[in-house]
Amino acid sequence: MAAILKAGGIVVPISTRLAEPEIRYMMEDSAPVAIFYSPQERAMIRDVTNALDNLHCLVAGDAETGETSLEDLITGASNKPLSTAPFTPDHALLCYTSGTTGRPKGALASHRNLVIGQGWMNATEWGLSPADRTLVATPMAHRTGMARMAGSFCMGSTLILQEAFDPAETVRLIEAEQTSHIGVVPTIARMLLPEIEARPEACASLRTMLATGEVFPVDVKERLFAALPHLQLNSFYSQTEAGLVTNLRPEEQKHHPDSIGQPVLGVEVRIVDLALQDVPQGEPGEILVRCGAPGEITMMPEYFNRPDDTKSIFVDGWCRTGDMARLGEDGYYYFVDRLKDMIVSGGLNIYSREVEDALLIHVAVKEAAVVGVPDAEFGEAVMAFIIPTDATPPTEAALIDHCRQHIASYKKPRHIQFVDTLPRNTTGKVAKHQLRDAVVSSV
Repeated sequence: MAAILKAGGIVVPISTRLAEPEIRYMMEDSAPVAIFYSPQERAMIRDVTNALDNLHCLVAGDAETGETSLEDLITGASNKPLSTAPFTPDHALLCYTSGTTGRPKGALASHRNLVIGQGWMNATEWGLSPADRTLVATPMAHRTGMARMAGSFCMGSTLILQEAFDPAETVRLIEAEQTSHIGVVPTIARMLLPEIEARPEACASLRTMLATGEVFPVDVKERLFAALPHLQLNSFYSQTEAGLVTNLRPEEQKHHPDSIGQPVLGVEVRIVDLALQDVPQGEPGEILVRCGAPGEITMMPEYFNRPDDTKSIFVDGWCRTGDMARLGEDGYYYFVDRLKDMIVSGGLNIYSREVEDALLIHVAVKEAAVVGVPDAEFGEAVMAFIIPTDATPPTEAALIDHCRQHIASYKKPRHIQFVDTLPRNTTGKVAKHQLRDAVVSSV
């Protein structure tokens, strides 16, 4: 990554957890000049790169026909200093969005984005210093993983990479490496909890947890703080396109546990309706973000080779996030839903997350995902996919009656399906479009 950036190139991280068609799509869309991979990915790489011309294949190991080994590349490198890379454009990173609503788009990040967002903002918000030791438990191909690496470059701090996530190994690394910071998404935090609760003494060095990707569940927070009273949690709202937006700081976690915090220094936030007009305080609406011009501070400069999408996401200098929130009277922001996940049933707006929250209160519900499905009478109806806590799930009628006690009757699920797993993308977010597509295709 450092070499590519110094040479003036653009880094395109691609997760090895993706399926072959997904990797092929990203390769064809980004049209790279070179690809670096390890030998275990060789067969897949050959399958997905056959259609690409003039691609340099660089393997971290012994080279085969058509490949160059990374060792030979380094050994044969010239000692001549690199010429200075051009300052404009200063594109550095091309990250593909997680694709929870469809095919991913490539969001560019500039060198300025990395230096200001991951250097200056990391230092001010997380309290990072060169003495810190940060463990990355999220996929390196995701922007949060890249952010931790860029932050290490900027701060001169130590970065600890976990090859594959395993809760027991994560706790072992925290103890062995005297980790001070860890970057997670809530799904990983939830998976780590049993190991942390079993061995809290192994996490004595862990000072700060950085969590993003989705709203951090309050019950997970409470268990974390019970096991690690000294832990400082920063649960922040960020987006590949908009960068770091809001942060709920450690001292705010207990008195505003369900909030996504307040805008970080230099970031402006608006909550607007479908006509992009500001809504009254307390009303839900789409989150718009502004922080300098696109590409200059935290917002991406553009989507890669998608001028129409770029034009639609930036409105008068504001970045449309596609996420919904409300501003409380206390001055804190509260996440409501993805705009595309809002269900309109009989002309009434239903936010999938509030239905999920109601379901999760039930002791027999382990996980829940709610989507809108076609309905001949109401246009859309609420459908819930439930992972029960044990082998004997509650009845549909019992769960619907339970929801009626916690939310308005028109918001309760009309359909419930019990499942063993929920489809997720590489960052742990539920891929709701797959649930919708499965229902529509089965009708």
